[in-house]
Amino acid sequence: MKRFALLFCVIFATVLTAEEPALAPPGSAREQLNLFSAGLETLHAQFEQQVISSDGSVQDSSSGQVWLSRPQRFRWEYGGEFPEWVVADGTRVWIYDITLEQVTVRDQSVAAADSPLTLLTDPGRLDEQFEVREAGEAWDLQLLELRARGAETDFERILLGLRDGGLELMIMEDAFGLRTELRFREVQRNPTLDSKLFTFEPPDGVDVIGDVE
Repeated sequence: MKRFALLFCVIFATVLTAEEPALAPPGSAREQLNLFSAGLETLHAQFEQQVISSDGSVQDSSSGQVWLSRPQRFRWEYGGEFPEWVVADGTRVWIYDITLEQVTVRDQSVAAADSPLTLLTDPGRLDEQFEVREAGEAWDLQLLELRARGAETDFERILLGLRDGGLELMIMEDAFGLRTELRFREVQRNPTLDSKLFTFEPPDGVDVIGDVE
């Protein structure tokens, strides 16, 4: 599965369930994050994703759409040569590999626990779960650095790129020098979303494996 999709949604849920935003100096990345999360219930955006190796070569590129609904529901649709859907209904995560005609089902709490951000399954203040630092500016964006406070993680840091109260970039760097970049465009805040976006019925004839009754 596209693990970055789940990672993003876990962070999204954490930001939205923070008890109150931390005070931040005007113009800082933290202030931009506070503006982004204030009153945010749903989100729809286009995205482009690249996985880049330590030598700078692009290992994988993909694009698609994402829908999110506070606090636990999301849907990612990856296009391209290997299309894939990732749908979380609040109870289970459904990963549909269209090319392989295979659906993998996972308990949503377990799927979140398998991510590097296990501690985020118990929402609270962002600062309780991350070391949060201002990381300057790049690409005309204010950067905020997140480092998980948990000892056993497979990433070094996460960078959020923000501008004008919007989240435009996420970068995850792991301990092996692999970097995943996710850029958002055409972001819609609080659109009315059809609840059917967050339900999934396996198509006839596909293999279904995993946590199913």
